[in-house]
Amino acid sequence: MSYLMKGVKCFSPVNQMHKVTGTLFKSHSLKNIYGLNEQQFKISRTLSQLRSEKANSYTYVIVGAGSAGCVLANRLTEDPLSTALLLEAGPKDTLLGSKRLMWKIHMPAALTYNLCDEKYNWYYHTTSQKHMDNRIMYWPRGRVWGGSSSLNAMVYIRGHAEDYNRWSREGAIGWDYEHCLPYFKKAQTHELGPDQYRGGNGPLHVSRGKTNHPLHHAFLEATQQAGYPFTDDMNGYQQEGFGWMDMTVHQGQRWSTASAYLRPAISRPNLAVAEKTLVTKILFQGTKSIGVEYVKNGQREKAFASKEVILSGGAINSPQLLMLSGIGNADDLKKLGIPVVCHLPGVGQNLQDHLEVYVQQKCTKPITLYNAQKPVNMVKIGLEWLWKFTGEGATAHLESGGFIRSEPGVPHPDIQFHFLPSQVIDHGRVASTMEAYQVHVGPMRSTSVGWLKLKSADPNDHPIIEPNYMSTERDIWEFRQCVKLTREIFAQKAFEKFRGPEIQPGNHVQSDKEIDAFIRQKADSAYHPSCTCKMGQRSDSSAVVDPQTRVIGVENLRVVDASIMPSVVSGNLNAPTIMIAEKAADIIKGLPSLQEKNVPVYKPKTLETQR
Repeated sequence: MSYLMKGVKCFSPVNQMHKVTGTLFKSHSLKNIYGLNEQQFKISRTLSQLRSEKANSYTYVIVGAGSAGCVLANRLTEDPLSTALLLEAGPKDTLLGSKRLMWKIHMPAALTYNLCDEKYNWYYHTTSQKHMDNRIMYWPRGRVWGGSSSLNAMVYIRGHAEDYNRWSREGAIGWDYEHCLPYFKKAQTHELGPDQYRGGNGPLHVSRGKTNHPLHHAFLEATQQAGYPFTDDMNGYQQEGFGWMDMTVHQGQRWSTASAYLRPAISRPNLAVAEKTLVTKILFQGTKSIGVEYVKNGQREKAFASKEVILSGGAINSPQLLMLSGIGNADDLKKLGIPVVCHLPGVGQNLQDHLEVYVQQKCTKPITLYNAQKPVNMVKIGLEWLWKFTGEGATAHLESGGFIRSEPGVPHPDIQFHFLPSQVIDHGRVASTMEAYQVHVGPMRSTSVGWLKLKSADPNDHPIIEPNYMSTERDIWEFRQCVKLTREIFAQKAFEKFRGPEIQPGNHVQSDKEIDAFIRQKADSAYHPSCTCKMGQRSDSSAVVDPQTRVIGVENLRVVDASIMPSVVSGNLNAPTIMIAEKAADIIKGLPSLQEKNVPVYKPKTLETQR
């Protein structure tokens, strides 16, 4: 081309014309070349996109490194031919690889720190609750490796066998007790050794309290004086009664799913983990899920799944992400300008939780945890824990508790108790003011059901959470029973040498009307949100996932966490969530379900009496 241009310059008589022709020629040639370059650029961009997709492609993409996500990351990468990417919105649960430096998470007694800290916590709030004096309720949820198992009170409770048989009747076929018990056992190593109900070689270490505190003994003695049975394992043959509680504490440290499942798998070459990574959308080709879009360090990225995307964000985040991605009630999504991938009206519906209230009694002897909470003593306790993982810092102190039936005719326990030799005020956000002990008590199968919806199409906006607490007469009556039955236990002879005046509700609260007002003012969430992506049959218009945990109406997408419970279980949710993930991992791998038939479960001799 440079040669031709030189030639044009030689013929001066027609120089102007040649200049014009030369320019036209140059422009035409450039257009051709630029056209070619543009095409090559497009091809090269497509190839680099494909290369990047391949580099960012995994067998499974798991959203949420919480109680379920850590289990899945471990189990699905046991096969070296499967690769997984685990994405977590929060940070790691260690600092410079050290648990000691992250003592607020790993010291069991420090649990209230993170319940009040937005760094590791989604810090949700509900709408104003019209049946509870218009209070806005605080809902802490884990946003860190281990999720809520890194924030919770470490109580290991499975629920009752009949909860799982009920699930099966509600449409979760294959999730009855005989198909769930083996997965509770598979997950667990109980320090008391394996038996028909306990596991002996699972990753999740479970232990009993070591403090031998006189108030725990007084509580258990008082429950027997009130006519309730002692049970030596409320996760085994007999849930009903009172006894020593199991805890996810191992060698004096919190044993979250990050410790139990994620850390042992982290060095596998087929597992990638990203923290501080907010997943904003599930990617679809038609109705087939192909990956996710996420934001990390302010950059928008994509990750692709050759087999499946699995949501394990929990009962709030999983339905939120489904709706942000176009799966939910079509009318609601259209109002927010979100393109509808699948009209699935059950997403975010069926929200269930446990409410509880603290009944508190002043203690006449200086033996509660009140002194331990004084600054000098806290330093001593902290130093002992940092040095040896022992002492008062090595337990969450919720070491005794139990389950009872609220009235005759109730087939299995519907009220739960946690006893604590201390006073808790406002989720632990306010320091204890005196020597006191308390019981956390609440109904287990409330009839009030709520929902959650998107506030906007912005993934950073918390959804609207409407638990609809205390909206039925049955719930109001059950809470009344909780207070009356607790007072009866606290009035027993075993507490005589410790019993001071009642702090809460207080002796002035006696009539049903006064108790109801106290409940409205003081009951709070027990932090057990669940059931917002209900598991059921495809013919059930309120179901979100089928019994194989697959999202109904789309392909290659599952939800595995507490949101898929058809109904809330009678107890704390961490152990059942881990079981769900263990069982789902086998389903995903295509393995037949484990099963243990005819395992005996206690039934009361008669239902004609309450105890």
